Amino acid sequence: MPKKAGSGECTADLLAYLFGPGNHEEHTDPHLVAAWTPGLPCPARTPDRMTLADLALLLDAPVDALRGPKPAEHVWHVSVRNEPDDRVLSDTEWATVAAEMVAAAGIAPHGDAQACRWVAVRHADDHIHLVASLARQDGRHPRIRGDIPRMHTAARAFETAWDLTPMSLLDQTARRAPVTGEREKAARRGLPEAARESLQRTVREAAARATTTTDFLTRLRDAGLRVREHHDENGALDGYAVALPGDRADHGTRPVWFSGRTLAHDLSLPRIRERFHPTIAPADLARAHTRIREAATLLTRAGRAEGAGDVAALGDLLVVAAATAPTPVRDQIRAAAAAFEQASRAPGTRTLHGTARAHFKASARALERAPQTARGGGAPALLTLLAALVEAVEAATAWHRAQHHRAQTRAAAQAAALLREAATLTTTPPPTRPTRPTRPTRPSRTVPRTVRVTPATGRGPVVAPPVTAVPPRPRPNPVPHPQPSPGPGRAR
Repeated sequence: MPKKAGSGECTADLLAYLFGPGNHEEHTDPHLVAAWTPGLPCPARTPDRMTLADLALLLDAPVDALRGPKPAEHVWHVSVRNEPDDRVLSDTEWATVAAEMVAAAGIAPHGDAQACRWVAVRHADDHIHLVASLARQDGRHPRIRGDIPRMHTAARAFETAWDLTPMSLLDQTARRAPVTGEREKAARRGLPEAARESLQRTVREAAARATTTTDFLTRLRDAGLRVREHHDENGALDGYAVALPGDRADHGTRPVWFSGRTLAHDLSLPRIRERFHPTIAPADLARAHTRIREAATLLTRAGRAEGAGDVAALGDLLVVAAATAPTPVRDQIRAAAAAFEQASRAPGTRTLHGTARAHFKASARALERAPQTARGGGAPALLTLLAALVEAVEAATAWHRAQHHRAQTRAAAQAAALLREAATLTTTPPPTRPTRPTRPTRPSRTVPRTVRVTPATGRGPVVAPPVTAVPPRPRPNPVPHPQPSPGPGRAR
C-alpha cells in the first residue's frame, strides 16, 4: 500500500535516515533495490564507489540546474509496504514494484529518459521507500497531481498477480491522521494528542448536534475554539476554519488554522449543512429507543444510494450518545463513535438522503435534550439504549458488507463490539464494600439540624418546609452571662 510520507527540502538528511539505524534500531541491512539508472552503486554496500553525499548531489542535480523558480520542498518521499502476513518479497520483486510505482505517480513514466531522478531504499522485509527530486532532467516540473490514487491502482495489480493480501480501495473516507511534525509538536508541548485530532473530535461533536450553520459556529466557539469564517464575493458564508488556542506557528506569530475539509472529508461546510435536520420537539428516551430500532429496520432494506444518508446520521447519533452517556460507559461509547466514524462515510456518494435518517436524527435530538433521562432511568434504560444502538450498528455493518465497502464494514463491526462491551459493563453489578461489624448503639438524643434549600431556577422563591425535631433540654446550670446567639446556618 503506497503512503506519502510528506515532502521535504533536504535530500541528504532523508537519505541519512533511510540508510541509518532508525529511531529505534529498526533498520536492518539498508540498501538500494532500484534507481533511475541501472547499476547505480549502493552507498551502504559499496561506499568506496558511492557515498550518501554523492547520491544526494546526483538526485538534486536537476533541481540545482533549474533556471526558473525552484520548488520550496523538492524531495518526494513515499513508502510502499505489504501486509505482515504476506510472503517476503525479493529485492528483484521490490525493484519491479518501485519502477511501476514511480511510473504511475508521474515521477518517471516508462520510456521517459528525461524524467525525475529517483531511488528505492529497502531496510525492512515488508516495505521500501521511494525518494525522488521534483525536477525533470529536461528542466520541466513533473505532473504528479493524484499520484497516490494512481499508485493504489497499480498496487491492486501486484496484489492479484502475486497473491498478496488485497488492500481496501482508496475511497477517501479514512480519517486524516496528523503528520509527523504535528505529533512531534504535541509531544514537545506535553499534549496527549495532536491539535488536528482534538479539533476533529470537537468539530464532529458540534456538527452532530447543530441544526443550523449559526448553531454550528456558535457551538465551535462555545467549545473554546478559534473560528474564522470565509465568505464569497456576495458575502455568503461558504467555508470555515478552526484553530486550537495556543497552537501557533512561525515562532508564535500566527495561529495554525485547519479548514473543515482538511480535518475530514465530511467536515467541510457543505457536507455539514447536508446533515442538518429541523429542530425536533423534546422526546423521552423510550421514544428514542423505538426510533433507533425503526431506523435499523429501514437501513436493512436501504438501497445503495439511500443508505449513505442513514449511516451518516447514525454516526452523528453515536457522537451525541457518547457526549450524554453516563460516566461508567462513556469511554466505551466514545470509542465506538470514533471507530464508526469511517463507517459513517460511504464512498463515492454526496447525497445524504435516506429513509432511516430522520429517525436517527430525531433520536439524537432526544438524547441531547433529555440527557438526564438516560441517567435517571438507571441501568435498564441505558441497557435498552445500548441494545438499540447495537442493532442499528449491525444493520449498518450489513449494509456496508452488501455494498462491498470493506474498510467501512470493519469500522462498523469494531463499533458494535465496543457497544456490546459497554452493555456488559452496564449489566455488571458494582463492587460492594465489605461491611464492618456493627457495634452496640446507645440511645442518643435528637439534635436539630439546619436545612439549606436552594431555590429552583425559574420557579420563583421556594418556601422551606418546617423542620421538626425534639427541642433541646434546658441546661441544668445556666450561665448568668449572656451567650451569643447562633447565626444563620449554625446549630447549637
